Amino acid sequence: MDHATQIRLTKEVLAHLDARTTALAPDVMYHATAAYASPERLALEKQILFRKYPLLMGLSCQLPSPGDYLTDDFSGLPIIVVRDRGGVVRAFLNVCQHRGARLVEGCGHARRVFSCPYHGWSYDLQGTLMGIPDQDSFAGMDKARRGLTELPAAERDGLIWVLPEAGAKLDVETHLAGLAPELASYGFGGYHHHETRVLRRKLNWKIVIDTFLEPYHFGVLHAKTVGPIFFPNLCLFEGFGPHLRETLPRRTIEGLRGMPEAEWDLIPHTALVYVLFPNTVLVMQMDHVETWRVFPVGEKVDECVMYLDFFVPEPAVTDSARRHWDRNMDLTIRTVNEEDFPVGEGIQSGFSSAAQTSMVFGRNEPALAHFERAVNEAVNETADKAVAVAS
Repeated sequence: MDHATQIRLTKEVLAHLDARTTALAPDVMYHATAAYASPERLALEKQILFRKYPLLMGLSCQLPSPGDYLTDDFSGLPIIVVRDRGGVVRAFLNVCQHRGARLVEGCGHARRVFSCPYHGWSYDLQGTLMGIPDQDSFAGMDKARRGLTELPAAERDGLIWVLPEAGAKLDVETHLAGLAPELASYGFGGYHHHETRVLRRKLNWKIVIDTFLEPYHFGVLHAKTVGPIFFPNLCLFEGFGPHLRETLPRRTIEGLRGMPEAEWDLIPHTALVYVLFPNTVLVMQMDHVETWRVFPVGEKVDECVMYLDFFVPEPAVTDSARRHWDRNMDLTIRTVNEEDFPVGEGIQSGFSSAAQTSMVFGRNEPALAHFERAVNEAVNETADKAVAVAS
């Protein structure tokens, strides 16, 4: 984040502290609980949000060398993301063109080719079909047309994106709607991957993201954990198309009052929460970066799966450093598992039982309202276009 923006945001925080106010949405928002409980709504979200929008796959440090790959199934498509021999990040469907077997699992390193574990068909790191055992039995087949199905992929400023629709165009600059320079300023390309954990919970995927988007609950739900670190019910908000930045000031920000503006550094005194639409929460902490990539599970409105990745500025090469980051990860997991997610599962239970038909977002929850409104607009606009074409 450039220093001018840091100064502007710091001044806004201090002004809110003096006035005992917070950033406000223009109006109260009423939101239908069917958005979290309707199978038809979930089907539209999966069709639109998880097929038509670029999805963050991770940071560049997860594929440091040519041949390094990772797999991802959570969007509903089996995907391989790999760095090819020329250093370019590519994405393919993780299915062999012979009989559809999965080529690889998890993450790892392919020296030269992906070799199918079923019959041994092999593909190079650009997806070209290279070898077929007993090739004479496939005489007449156009080998050039049986390469892996490629998906649009892009690597920009240390972030890796994939659009899970073959043949579509991926334009990261346009997708980020003005947020790209700010993300670039953090130097994500220089971070190091510490650990990934996968969490599954019995709640709608959007409730997970909602959890990050208001500090109104800090003084109640997190009164004995992270609550004392932050100012409850105080945030800043800025939208970038469907994306957003939420600034959550730590109590230490008061210490900047007596310093010259030229010396102000906002980052150590806040948690900066970004939603990279549709499904990623990126949290800039004072000493590390977290990404939460959240997906629905199958056709279940009340179940989700999350990838939580921790990225650190220096690799943890000593036992002391590893223990430090392990404790950080454990604290993060414990807070959400013991406080946020049990409440979220209770919310989901109420929605699924039709105990209420709508909820209300206060004006003091502007980031939450922005995200849910962006989901509504994306789903409804695409659905309306489909109806117009059909008619």
